[in-house]
Amino acid sequence: MQRLCETENTFQGPAWVPEEVRRYLAHTQQGRSIRSLAREAGCHASTILRQVRRYETRRDDFLVDLALTRLGSTQGAVGAAIRDVEDEDTMTIAVKTKEVVMPDEAEIRAEAPRILRRLNEPGACLAIAEEMEKAVIVREDACGQTLRTAVIERPLAEALALKDWVELHSDSRIKRYRISTAGRHALKRFLAEDEASRAGFGEDANAFAAQHGEHGERLQRDDSGSRRRVRYNAAESPLLSLARRKDKSGEPFLSSDLVAAGERLREDFELAQLGPRVAQNWDRFLTSGGKADFATSGFAGGSDAARARVTEALSDLGPGLGDAVLRCCCFLEGIEATEKRMGWSARSGKIVLRIALIRLKKHYDETSGNWSPLIG
Repeated sequence: MQRLCETENTFQGPAWVPEEVRRYLAHTQQGRSIRSLAREAGCHASTILRQVRRYETRRDDFLVDLALTRLGSTQGAVGAAIRDVEDEDTMTIAVKTKEVVMPDEAEIRAEAPRILRRLNEPGACLAIAEEMEKAVIVREDACGQTLRTAVIERPLAEALALKDWVELHSDSRIKRYRISTAGRHALKRFLAEDEASRAGFGEDANAFAAQHGEHGERLQRDDSGSRRRVRYNAAESPLLSLARRKDKSGEPFLSSDLVAAGERLREDFELAQLGPRVAQNWDRFLTSGGKADFATSGFAGGSDAARARVTEALSDLGPGLGDAVLRCCCFLEGIEATEKRMGWSARSGKIVLRIALIRLKKHYDETSGNWSPLIG
């Protein structure tokens, strides 16, 4: 009897299934050894063993166990058919098994944003039981009543659990799942892709960068004086987006040392907000003339020292340059918004900001060198 290794290596299932799951099924359903899987993956056998043990442990999860059983039925059927091959002339394999009804990549892409958005609502959970053919998403309203917000097929719920987008929260007769951190990241990616598609960016948008953002909204007045909502990423400075751009020579528009100088000012700015003498009147903060009556050396600690460092840096830059770094580095204001507020011409703000960062880096080099002051 001859084994068809090439057929054994072929995974019978959707393309979205993680590679670790494929190796687990190849070991448990097709009987492949840990060492052969390690040689194929180019890693140590202990790595494959940890992956196999991890998914064996995850079978305690109701939905994960259903997903692995559903996927394993095909792998087991294929493996049994391969082992029963005796005709070396025709090498024909007749596999009679029920088709695995697992969602494909397109169905997950179409349905997952809606489901994850519902699960991301406060108090929402995915509920399912063994006798239920479908899963439901429910949440409690302000009056304590349970509202059903979505109904999904069981295979799709299994796929969400297998991709770690939901995690088991209550294991009783009715299993309850809540959205996980990976699920929230996936939701951010889907929303970023949809927003980029509507804006016409297409594949140039970096959706994986958006999953690490903490987006918020604030009211801002435009040129006509009306107030409008502006969406911004509180976890990323505008410097980082400029640093990803290239100039005419192909070099980054902002070098790493200029970005470090801007982030250093932002760090001191955020530390200064902890001080009791710093109010919300930032004009007074910038025009509080005279030297501070506390230690202003590079290694002086506390919020007062941070306030002094910010004041000295902005005073050294002067009007214009100081406003550029204050708005972009500290307030996380975009370049276009800064240009409108300062009355600059379009596409001139990034040039002014780069000049300001060069001057800021020089200030730090002259005062405290390449090291940031210690905290405390």
